[in-house]
Order: sequence, then structure tokens, then C-alpha cells
Amino acid sequence: MKKLLFMFLITILIAIGIIYYIDNQKAVLKQPLIPQEDEEQVMEEIQPEEEETEEDVQQENSLTERVSTVFQETLDRIFQREVKIVAIGDSLTRGVGDATEGGGYVGILERTLNQNRHVATFENLGLPGNRSDQLLRRLDQPEIMEELEDADLVLITIGANDILKVTREHFTNLEIDVFIDEQARYEERLKQILEKIQSINENAEIYLLGIYNPFEKYFQDIEELNQIVNAWNTTGSDLTMEMENVTFIPIDDLFADNENPIFADDNFHPNYAGYYLMAERVLEYISKEEEEG
Repeated sequence: MKKLLFMFLITILIAIGIIYYIDNQKAVLKQPLIPQEDEEQVMEEIQPEEEETEEDVQQENSLTERVSTVFQETLDRIFQREVKIVAIGDSLTRGVGDATEGGGYVGILERTLNQNRHVATFENLGLPGNRSDQLLRRLDQPEIMEELEDADLVLITIGANDILKVTREHFTNLEIDVFIDEQARYEERLKQILEKIQSINENAEIYLLGIYNPFEKYFQDIEELNQIVNAWNTTGSDLTMEMENVTFIPIDDLFADNENPIFADDNFHPNYAGYYLMAERVLEYISKEEEEG
């Protein structure tokens, strides 16, 4: 058990270094979004510099075609009028790891939804390094409240940095119990976040994206990692089921056992292809909720 926790500590400390570096960057994703028609070319350019096999090409084309099909079939049906989508949360909202600097999954959604006609206005309020306690405080900022007041849909990513904070504070005595204890506090903060957004805008549809395990591919034998991520995802899922107009979107399965290159060079954040998968999943859930509604 101690050996497993030691390996877990080493991996998390590496992640902490990555987050610390990101937190101290002053300029984040200031480049304009890439045109929708260039996205397939960009996906080819950011793949590892290895000779592509026929299977690689087929997989990439399959991903592009699948996403395109889902998007095109739902656009006219869902968005009968122009809507405002506000994305808020941590580095996954901001799109860190997207080598195109195109805004990650939020940018992909924006370009795709508006590729034929303007149907959605996006506001990306993602802040790398954000924890749930920090996001909760940000919701009191007038400029953020103003954006949320006008939102039709709100997309949220939060929680990964809460797990990293636990590691920083207990790295000399790292036990799974400390994550369980913090999970209860995270649940309370998450509930306050969702309730706060609803108090600002009671009509907005809220979508909470889950957490994934970025170390699963390299440390499959450390089951504690998956247990922690699964438990925190269950917290988010159970909480959203108790609330009106709030939906949980799981993403951990998109990254688990995925042999495609879907992580950025930091081996922590998604790359463009990883964010593409997230964008597809988000639109699938939005489509399902709108049709059921």
C-alpha cells in the first residue's frame, strides 16, 4: 500500500509542477480561433512526428466524420434562435494543452456551431488552476455575474485542482482517507456553485463536466487513482441529479484506455484531439437534453 501511495505521490507532484507553471503564465490563449475548415489540417499537424499508418489515418478521419455528423444533425434542431453559452471553470475550460491555441473544447464548439450561421455567442471564463473554492468566490464578481445573467447554457469544469491541493497539503502523509474527507467539502462547495449560478439565472441550463484520470495510461496498477477520480465524479453526478436544469457530463471514459494521442505534451491536459472528443460529448448531451425537454 505504501509503495502504491509513493508512486501516486510522485505522479501528482509532477502534475503540481505543471499546474504551478500554468498558474504563473500571464498570457493565456490570446490567439484568435482557427477557422472551422482548417481543423482537420490542424489535427494532422499536431500529431507526433511519426510516419502515419493507414490505420492512424482511418482513425483520425473516423473521429472527424463522427463529430461532424453529430454536429450537423443537431444544429438546426436545437438552436432555433441565437443563444449565449458561458463556459466557466479551470484550465479545461480555458483550453490549456490545445496546441492550436483555439480554446480547447469550448473553441471547437463555438466554431462548429457557428460554421454555417451564427447560432451561439460564447464567453470563456476559464481560469487555469481554479479550484472549487476559488470559483465560488469568482461568482461574486460583477462582471462574471453579468455574463451569467444573460446565459442560456452554462458549461463548467472544476475539481481536478481540488485533488491536487489535497496532495500538496498532505504529501508527507498521503492516505486515501484525506481525499475522502476533502470530497465531502468539495461536494458542499460544488453545491454552492450550482445554487449560486441558479440564483443568478434561474432559467439557464447548466452542464457540469466530470473529471478524468490523466495518469491511467501510465500507472494502470495504481487503482487508488481511479478510485479517487470515480468517487469525485460520483459526487458531481449525484448532486446534479438532485437539481433542476443541471446535467452531469462524464468524460473519464473518453480518456481511459484510449490508445490515440489525445494528451498534450505535458501528459496532463488534453491536446486538440482530446478536446475534440470532449466537444462531441458535450453536444451529444445538449442534444439529448433539448430533445427530452
